[in-house]
Amino acid sequence: MKKALLVLLSSVAAAPAAVANDTMAELKAGGLVYVQTTDVSMESEDLFISPDKVTVDYVFRNGSDKDVESYVAFPMPDLTAGPDANVAIGDAQSDNFLGFTVSQDGEEITPDLQQRVYATGLDMTDEVTARGIPLLPFSDATYAALEKLPPEVLSDWTARGLIFDDAYDAGKGWEHHPMPLWTLKSAYWWKTTFPAGKEVRVHHEYKPGVGGTAGLSFIQEGKPGYSYDEYVKKYCMDDGFVKTAAKLEKAASDQSGPYYMESWVSYVLTTGANWGGAIKHFKLTVDKGSPKNYISFCGEGVKKVGPTTFQMTAEDFYPQKDLDFLLLVPSE
Repeated sequence: MKKALLVLLSSVAAAPAAVANDTMAELKAGGLVYVQTTDVSMESEDLFISPDKVTVDYVFRNGSDKDVESYVAFPMPDLTAGPDANVAIGDAQSDNFLGFTVSQDGEEITPDLQQRVYATGLDMTDEVTARGIPLLPFSDATYAALEKLPPEVLSDWTARGLIFDDAYDAGKGWEHHPMPLWTLKSAYWWKTTFPAGKEVRVHHEYKPGVGGTAGLSFIQEGKPGYSYDEYVKKYCMDDGFVKTAAKLEKAASDQSGPYYMESWVSYVLTTGANWGGAIKHFKLTVDKGSPKNYISFCGEGVKKVGPTTFQMTAEDFYPQKDLDFLLLVPSE
């Protein structure tokens, strides 16, 4: 039986730097990465992206005369805590903070979960678990457990870069609370087989980490803002989208219209290039959510197929660029 290795990638980097104090950074997520085999091809990828859900349906085909056994992994986005941390996360109290699910040929898969904690570049997982501290850096259980650590451990962990002292005065004198400073790396994994000469259908979905900022950073008083050039390149904003944003900004300033904010969603598409060839049939469907929202993103041959949905298709598709979506969303 031939063996191969597959990796299902969810995040490629830490959340980008904030553009303002009230900015929430998105967690970049993606799809399948396949490492060096010519036996299994990606026949199709059907990708759906919205601010509320990402779903991916793949069809793989093992063209050889032998089964291919593989280990598949889904690395979750890295979670890095700290005094300036401000990331978009679905459920900060759950190990499965993106709500990831996966099935193969219609049968749900229950993957194993591996989690490791790093501080100052060192693996300190055993140190943290030995003290009974949960690994999720933003969970209430983690905060509560840190409060119970002995003073000598708090001092040692502070010196080693695992935690920091969150000191503040809320009106009752200075308070000191130990807070996580580590990075959590998580990955779901499972073992699977691609039968010889047959197709395998894989479905996975999760809730994306949607970032954003109050107001519009790329347009200010009807003129290009400080992030304008970056946004044109990243989101392929055209003149029509920019003019619409300027009108929305003006309407908000004179109180004749709602106040619009930015939302960002990203998807790591270039990992599909690791399948040793092109994706034979690729389809992307994007749903902007409400008809009141506006969206801009890069893509060729994009068509509007519904009140809030857009679609592009390609044959023998070789992904060259990740997908980044900019949404203008009215405040509630």
